[in-house]
Amino acid sequence: MKKVYLDNASTTAIRPEVIEEMIRVMTVDFGNPSSTHSSGRNAKTILELSRKSIAKHLNCSAQEIIFASGGTEANNWILRSAVKDLKIERIITTRIEHHAVLHPVLVLQSEYNIQVDYVTVNNDGSIDLTHLSNLLSDEKKTLVSLMHVNNETGAILDFDRVSVICKQYDTLFHSDTVQSVGKTEIDLQKTSVDFIVASAHKFHGPKGVGFAFIRKNSGLQPLIFGGEQEKGLRAGTEAVHQIAGMSKALSISYENLNEEREYITDLKLYLINQLETHFPDFRINGKKEDFYNLLNIILPFSSDKTSMLLFNLDMKGIAVSRGSACQSGSIKPSHVLKEMLSENDLKLPNLRISLSHYNTKEDIDLLIVSLKMI
Repeated sequence: MKKVYLDNASTTAIRPEVIEEMIRVMTVDFGNPSSTHSSGRNAKTILELSRKSIAKHLNCSAQEIIFASGGTEANNWILRSAVKDLKIERIITTRIEHHAVLHPVLVLQSEYNIQVDYVTVNNDGSIDLTHLSNLLSDEKKTLVSLMHVNNETGAILDFDRVSVICKQYDTLFHSDTVQSVGKTEIDLQKTSVDFIVASAHKFHGPKGVGFAFIRKNSGLQPLIFGGEQEKGLRAGTEAVHQIAGMSKALSISYENLNEEREYITDLKLYLINQLETHFPDFRINGKKEDFYNLLNIILPFSSDKTSMLLFNLDMKGIAVSRGSACQSGSIKPSHVLKEMLSENDLKLPNLRISLSHYNTKEDIDLLIVSLKMI
């Protein structure tokens, strides 16, 4: 049975070149980058070259890239330090953020009694930026936290416009860019965002490693203590092989960005065409023009098909999801779709189909055949 992997918003296959690079570093350059002998210095060189490479792709300074275990840690660090150390009194976010933002915000609200305001979400999953401006007109020391690309619907934030709005109101701007780094251009000189985060496993790198961009002179303080690594902002021996793999994965992703984006966009259009042909009553949650590798749909099936849909597809070798992998064990409806859909629509079977350059039209054909059998 051919296996079809259509859950790339959850995680991606590691590129062979990345695996080779990681094996090389683990085999040859296994020293501790904090050690002063030659093995340590070699590891430190790899670490700093990786930092410079990542910074170059994002058009920022290498000193502004801090390595972490992934987007969840980086989001928690930025949000907590903004409240605790920068004395932020209010966080403005949305109810469709990843739980790596929503849950820390609720904890901070409980611990520090900060004000939390939620920007209105339109029915297509886009953010009401007029409402954001209205919220910011109430002057208070504020951090705005809005994700760049929604991990369930692919809705794209107008990054540049939000950064202008935040600058206009002298407000800090944090964005969870886990779904967009490595898949679209981000120019941190052009866009005045203060903090972004990334996870390597979303752009064909290893799991367990990511980074935060922290704009110079932000004043953020560490979340993890116990060493002077990462300019004193993140204690703990750096995972050099994972960081080298992440740097390699990001470089390859940006070198092939236009070609792979065009290929995946064509695949998504083919997927939509096949759905229109075989399931004419299907609906897209969001817009057809949302992020190019992601499609969230409601299927024209009865609600009793919902609970076993993923199981039946898995039995046929098809890997897809109904939303964020971080809540895949939950029986509750997606918190993202809950903001967009009616109660009746929430009960209907939905799928999040996310593509990569490793997918083919044959994969999509097999998905359609499997859905027809259900």
